Amino acid sequence: MALSGVRVLELAGLAPAPLCGMILADFGARVVRVDRMPDSAVATDVQARGKRSMSLDLKRPLGAAVLRRLCRGADVLLEPFRHGVMEKLGLGPDVLLQENPRLIYARLSGFGQSGKYAKCAGHDINYLALSGVLSRLGRKGENPYAPLNLLADFAGGGVMCAFGIVTALYERTRSGKGQIIDASMVEGVAYLSSFLWKAQSLGLGNRPRGENLLDSGAPFYETYKTSDGKFMAVGALEPRFYAQFIKGLGLDSDKLPSQLSFSDWSEMKKKFASTFAQKTQAEWCSIFDGTDACVTPVLSFDEVASHQHNKQRNSFIKNDQEEISPRPAPLLSRTPAVPSFKRDPFIGEHTEEILLEYGFSKQEISKLYSDKVIESSKPKANL
Repeated sequence: MALSGVRVLELAGLAPAPLCGMILADFGARVVRVDRMPDSAVATDVQARGKRSMSLDLKRPLGAAVLRRLCRGADVLLEPFRHGVMEKLGLGPDVLLQENPRLIYARLSGFGQSGKYAKCAGHDINYLALSGVLSRLGRKGENPYAPLNLLADFAGGGVMCAFGIVTALYERTRSGKGQIIDASMVEGVAYLSSFLWKAQSLGLGNRPRGENLLDSGAPFYETYKTSDGKFMAVGALEPRFYAQFIKGLGLDSDKLPSQLSFSDWSEMKKKFASTFAQKTQAEWCSIFDGTDACVTPVLSFDEVASHQHNKQRNSFIKNDQEEISPRPAPLLSRTPAVPSFKRDPFIGEHTEEILLEYGFSKQEISKLYSDKVIESSKPKANL
């Protein structure tokens, strides 16, 4: 795989860092999740595919020393803490990069490593708010709303950090040097929204929230309920696609207002809604499938894996526990990701194995156990 041979140490954290680590593991990196101790044996990280776990007490000097030694043999350290936490542990980038100049030190945080909020707590909705993006999300007359925690946590955080790591790894092939990655979720999601900023000069998004082309204002970029309580998604922006959309609905375009007649959008929405309500989702799919009307069914998690298009592309995979999840993307032609189908690791399941791999002797490991610096949690056999 593309990242085969890359050694990653991921300090256990919440959603964004685990996704970043899982992306790296999916594409071939050997990712070790360093879990806190004491902790429960059941991890809350649901994005642990392809990772191994070791349990280490970083708050004790001996534990911090173990991580320092691990970092000497690692390519990447991924840490998810607020500014100053790693420095207090004696594990800041100045220390670790001095001991391993080739180390990629990735710092994934909400507000970044500097600025007024660098040491403040926050979550996706806060980062989204500070980026300016949240102000653009929502329907007319309603408060701004965050679309789950997808944008800042995962797109602006986990994915952007993974991109930064791969970029730094590529640069290292030329310079031979590692570097620090300051991955701020505020800045990541702001960067993700570059189109919104650049498109202002085109007049896109200049109307109040919920009244624009792409923010639920337009009747031809909207979702509509069908007679069986399901939904269809419409994205018929271009005139030629809009014409096919109107034809599929069975409406006469000559009797409708112009597509871009803003003042008529509200009434057009009502007209389209009443039309969609007359047929089931399956009936609308039979009408629009194979056309360029840009109309598709809104599929539930229970439906996506069995949809014909997704089945043909093997877009969803099933692990050994029969759990369905999306296949890693994008698809590389020569070196595609080969995700693990094994269950996720228990906290500390691979502690001894990892330490041996990184050069610790069995005597050193025994001492760490007796000093309660590390723990191991082996799965029990089913009798």
